[in-house]
Amino acid sequence: MSSDTTTKIPEAAAAPPPGAATPKRRVPQGHQRLLTRRDRIALGLMAGLPTILHVALVWVTALASIALAFTTWDGIGFDSIQWVGLRNFEELFEQNPQFWPAVEHNVIWFVVLIALPTPLGLFLAVQLDKNIRFSRVYQTAFFLPVVLSMAVIGFVWQLVYNPDTGLINSIIGANEPGRYIDWIGDPDLNLWAILIAASWRHTGYMMILYLAGLKGVDPSLREASALDGANEWQTFKNVIFPTLRPTNTVVLVVTIIEALRAFDLVYVFNKGAEGTELLSILVTNNIIGESSRIGYGSAIAVVLLVISLAVIIPYLVATFRKERRA
Repeated sequence: MSSDTTTKIPEAAAAPPPGAATPKRRVPQGHQRLLTRRDRIALGLMAGLPTILHVALVWVTALASIALAFTTWDGIGFDSIQWVGLRNFEELFEQNPQFWPAVEHNVIWFVVLIALPTPLGLFLAVQLDKNIRFSRVYQTAFFLPVVLSMAVIGFVWQLVYNPDTGLINSIIGANEPGRYIDWIGDPDLNLWAILIAASWRHTGYMMILYLAGLKGVDPSLREASALDGANEWQTFKNVIFPTLRPTNTVVLVVTIIEALRAFDLVYVFNKGAEGTELLSILVTNNIIGESSRIGYGSAIAVVLLVISLAVIIPYLVATFRKERRA
């Protein structure tokens, strides 16, 4: 018995008549939104104003300081600007009795910051990285001085160093007549007293930097070190600390910059007098002081700029090379 199988063939699509135009297919273009004139104006203001302010307040002033370093100018009228060449630098290096002590104090500032608050900040970071109880509270307490301005820190430590009612003299019994210790007025003590206040703030800064670096350490390194029988100190010295090399570079650069830009704290204490001279203080005293030697003050600022660039440029070059290799 046989059965017929019927197969249906689909009809071909109707061809367009000869000479008729072929209709164009619409290509989906997605969601596109053109910026209106108002949007372009808003974006221009948002990007343009900060750029103009940055160029005017940073680059123009920096270049103007470099140009003025080779002139004499009292700040009254541009017609009083006179070109003197390298005379400002010669006077600065050979005749200014405050310049080399100021350089020495900046170096001391750096050495103290790198020797005291930096290791202390590393120690605090290591302890807080152990996820102890109330670690957030401790982080906030140690980082709080960094949030405060240097001027406020100066006012606080002025109260601590007050000869009559200060905390330190009251504790050691040096607030009685004939036994006063003038922490700010004594040229042998004032720089070290200010450095203690600066270290108090710098410790929290270093703690946060090192804590961020420790959070990036691979936990498997600690586990492998523990399996090898290393104790906590050996693990930190041989495993953890070498991995903090990028953080150590950042800490070094930040500390150098902090030492060079030190100004607020010293100015609040005694305006950089009696043994607390710094390069930034000399710049300020010559530019906005009574003498108003803007050219001479600009020469000191150029020296400070050159020292800063000598530190920053190698760091940036090393960073860019590392990014290219990655």
